[in-house]
Amino acid sequence: MVWWHHLRRVSAVPDHSDGENYNMSRDYWEHRYQIRDMDWEKGAPSPGLVDFLAAQADLPGGTVCIPGCGTGHDVRAFAAAGFEASGLDLAPSAIALAGEKTRAAGLTAKFHLADFLRDEPTQKYDWLFEHTLFCAIQPSERDDYVRAVRRWLKPGGIYLAVNYFDCGPDGPPWSTTRAEQLERFSPYFRLLADWLPRSYPNRTGREWMFYWRMKD
Repeated sequence: MVWWHHLRRVSAVPDHSDGENYNMSRDYWEHRYQIRDMDWEKGAPSPGLVDFLAAQADLPGGTVCIPGCGTGHDVRAFAAAGFEASGLDLAPSAIALAGEKTRAAGLTAKFHLADFLRDEPTQKYDWLFEHTLFCAIQPSERDDYVRAVRRWLKPGGIYLAVNYFDCGPDGPPWSTTRAEQLERFSPYFRLLADWLPRSYPNRTGREWMFYWRMKD
């Protein structure tokens, strides 16, 4: 059975009369999945994440949360590396697909329908990984994003992020800069390293990876 046959169909483009909140709405992202307009879906985890996990053989593991997990490629990469991995997404179809793909891969992970920016976490995590979620939300919600990272992480937890530096003026996604990341996160996190990661072919040279530890 084709996956979208057994999910609730969204028959029309969601109303976006609320303007600013439209791009981060559950209906908006669910509609994108329903019509299979998923240009972010690359069929594999973030190459930068794959390289990071392969190079860090002595990582302590623990719990990791991946907000905006989509179909769960990055969640499965963490699960395969021995983490207790959980993915969050706004779209029910994303959560359904992520679960199906994870079971098919013979891996164990948890997936939750949740609004990362606004919901209270049911638990706090040792790690939080994001792959361009910061750039997918409305720029006006970036303060909310920083607060959410602090809310979902344990004190001293690790925040690992791949951000888009060059994606044009029209979003989503919306570009960020290294200077913006330092300004927003340095008051609450200590930067352990940052670098140009390996990326998908159409993103080569357009992403930057940050490795932070939250201050106690």
